[in-house]
Amino acid sequence: MIAQIPWLTTIILLPLVAGLAIPLVPDKEGKTARWYGLGVAIADFALMIYAFWHNYDFQNTTYQLVEKYAWVPQIGLNWSVAVDGLSMPLVLLTGLINTLAIFAAWKVTNKPRLFYGLMLVLYSAQIGVFVAQDLLLFFLMWEIELVPVYLLISIWGGQKRRYAATKFILYTAAASIFILVAAFALAFYGDTVSFDITTLGMKQYPKALELLAYAGFLIAFGVKMPIFPLHTWLPDAHGEASAPGSMILAGVLLKMGGYALIRINMEMLTNAHVYFAPVLAILGVVNIVYGACCAFAQTNLKRRLAYSSIAHMGFVLIGIASYTEVGMSGAVLQMISHGLIAATLFFLSGVTYERTHTLMMDQMGGIAKVMPRTFALFTAGAMASLALPGMSGFVGELMVFLGIANSDVYSSNFKVVVVLLSAVGVIMTPIYLLSMLRQVFYGKQNTELHLDAIVPDVKPRELFITACLMIPIIGIGLYPKLATQTYDVKTVEVAAHARQFLPVVARQQPSSLYSSVFTAPTLATSQASSLINIAD
Repeated sequence: MIAQIPWLTTIILLPLVAGLAIPLVPDKEGKTARWYGLGVAIADFALMIYAFWHNYDFQNTTYQLVEKYAWVPQIGLNWSVAVDGLSMPLVLLTGLINTLAIFAAWKVTNKPRLFYGLMLVLYSAQIGVFVAQDLLLFFLMWEIELVPVYLLISIWGGQKRRYAATKFILYTAAASIFILVAAFALAFYGDTVSFDITTLGMKQYPKALELLAYAGFLIAFGVKMPIFPLHTWLPDAHGEASAPGSMILAGVLLKMGGYALIRINMEMLTNAHVYFAPVLAILGVVNIVYGACCAFAQTNLKRRLAYSSIAHMGFVLIGIASYTEVGMSGAVLQMISHGLIAATLFFLSGVTYERTHTLMMDQMGGIAKVMPRTFALFTAGAMASLALPGMSGFVGELMVFLGIANSDVYSSNFKVVVVLLSAVGVIMTPIYLLSMLRQVFYGKQNTELHLDAIVPDVKPRELFITACLMIPIIGIGLYPKLATQTYDVKTVEVAAHARQFLPVVARQQPSSLYSSVFTAPTLATSQASSLINIAD
């Protein structure tokens, strides 16, 4: 009987239905609404853990917990959901961060029922994106997620909240058009019409169509990650969003872009990925160096952390482009790790803001004396972000470096440039993070700064939220298999699948767009020692 339960549908619809029903909850002061929202989030997270613990096989590379129902058959839309090694850990990450974000919003008194209702709807849409196996359903979930984020920023954000919210919705909604156009182009090509991602991946498309579809998806997902130069909405959104909103933005929403690049661009459009892989590697390097340089120039605490997120997501791009099992595994681990670390830092920035009522670092100086526990927690989060050995950030970035350095797909010169420039970004990260800590906690004291006289340091609730994020960060850093065992079998399969198309493209399409940088692979008698070389 339990095996017949539609687990994924229940996990998606529980927060959605509960969020839409929240206006019916009798509440005058917001206390009932916050307990209601937290209770629903915890229940949904518990359902995830139970369903995956009892029904998910880590050694199975196929889709699991598959549920498919005809929804709108006239247009080929099906309610088709499933999980595998790519999506399952990200669903758990979504559950953890959203639950903690709702708990972090404990002091919301302005329109509490609307706030928690939007948080629950957002929770549902994020899960839907990670488990959707129908491209049209994926698009709908992608769009539903935009509305709560826009409202959360525009109503509960800072002084420039409307500007930031408008910029967010314009960038992301405009980019989503590329998903819809590419989805229809792929679905209607050929004799059959289908939006099923697996079916679309088995179709044979003309080279021009596949390249255009890949480019369209790359733009849409590049805005969400974000990839330079489609990133400019992110610092404004983070700078104006409340701490719970920033936790979800950095912890989950950016990962939707990375996940979609692997699921759709790499798995479904594998031929086109051969042409775009070096472009992804270059964009990853640009993200790392550009994000680190821009972080130096920020005097706003959350904007500095936002540019840090841009830099860290560059490693995901390099891992995806590496064509190696280690690099792919590192890309997924980097998404999980950065989700936990970014949520920690943005939550603690919110804790600091509540005490100081400012995000300008030059106005916070010298607060370590009255907020020693906050300083200790912020330091731990910063250490994880700068990839200190023993924390998850170090393992993810190291695997990406090993993946691209050992790739036999690229020439030695190309790999050296990618590794060296990425290393420059890694060196810059501790500089801007440690200078941030020094300026905020040990800088020149601001005599006009009025801290909370009653409880200036972290409270037990805030300590609990931070601990729930730091424990997996340290756990994965000390024993990476805690995370990698959930997806390793799948990333190995994805990397192997992608490599199969390298010699085909190199031999059959030598006059391609990249003919000046690709050469035909050199195959050894026993194995392909080099599949594609990028010209020196």
